[in-house]
Amino acid sequence: MTDLVHLSPATAGVTALLGYAVVFFALVLLMAVVLAMGALMRRKQAPPAAQESASAPAPEKSLSLAPGSAGELKLYDTDPRTAAMLMAIVADELKTPLNELRFVSIREVKE
Repeated sequence: MTDLVHLSPATAGVTALLGYAVVFFALVLLMAVVLAMGALMRRKQAPPAAQESASAPAPEKSLSLAPGSAGELKLYDTDPRTAAMLMAIVADELKTPLNELRFVSIREVKE
């Protein structure tokens, strides 16, 4: 029986290498499991019919309103980014969700 407190450098090196090998082998097994699960999930998400239709040209989509939108917004002398920030500020001040508000137009007032 070997003394586990006073190991020779050779025994300590072999023990360290075996420990590294076990950890590396476990990491490789974990990587294989993760890759297999990813492939399985990708296969479940995309049915064969969806893969065939993806290669065919898509028909033109009609422009429709997004769910929860309140109609068309007209912008006068303002860019869409500024309008979006103003709408977000108004919704925050009113403590109301943005999709419950209806903005008809936004116009920049110049003095």
